Amino acid sequence: MALQPLSVSGVEMRKRQAAHIEAPPRAPGQPRPNACCLCWCGCCKCLWNDDRIERSERQTCTKMDSIEAADEQPPTLEEVLSWSRSFDMLLRSLEGLKVFREFLRSEYSEDNLVFWLLCEELKKETNPTVVDEKSRIIYEDYVSILSPKEVSLDSRVREGINQSLDEPSNLMYEEAQLQIYTLMHRDSFPRFLNSSVYRDLLASRRRACLDT
Repeated sequence: MALQPLSVSGVEMRKRQAAHIEAPPRAPGQPRPNACCLCWCGCCKCLWNDDRIERSERQTCTKMDSIEAADEQPPTLEEVLSWSRSFDMLLRSLEGLKVFREFLRSEYSEDNLVFWLLCEELKKETNPTVVDEKSRIIYEDYVSILSPKEVSLDSRVREGINQSLDEPSNLMYEEAQLQIYTLMHRDSFPRFLNSSVYRDLLASRRRACLDT
């Protein structure tokens, strides 16, 4: 299905259509999962739930939300130290993502990480209909110049995305994702390591080790 940037009326039409999508039938006595038609993860914060589009700020359904919804388990000292050695180690850690996101939120640059995470989720999709819908949401929220959450992409990468809109794929944001990754790695990550968010956590983990 061709992907085109939506006009305001097109967005409203999609909202009305999504509001009439019925959930799959459930077996008697089975609890209804708190999830949407595109992402049956069961979490309570789902970007792909069209019922939440009406809110002023869409929320994301990624591995970040899995850890926020679960009981908090403090990271080990070794894990916290590993983040300082490798940006990739930070992004592979659920607790690392949570702490890094907290820092980015304080700098009003959280959208960079959310965009990167959504691109990671999109790459796992194989259903063309789901790919089309998720690609559209990413475009509207993080690529469109009309979005307040637009991420910083150069003109060449942006043009490549625009050329992919007619035939969206799960890899259409790969180059844009790499550009945002590089931005976070070179700019945000060094500041994160020097921030009170990281330093306080590191100090608390060291104290915990001394107390045991």
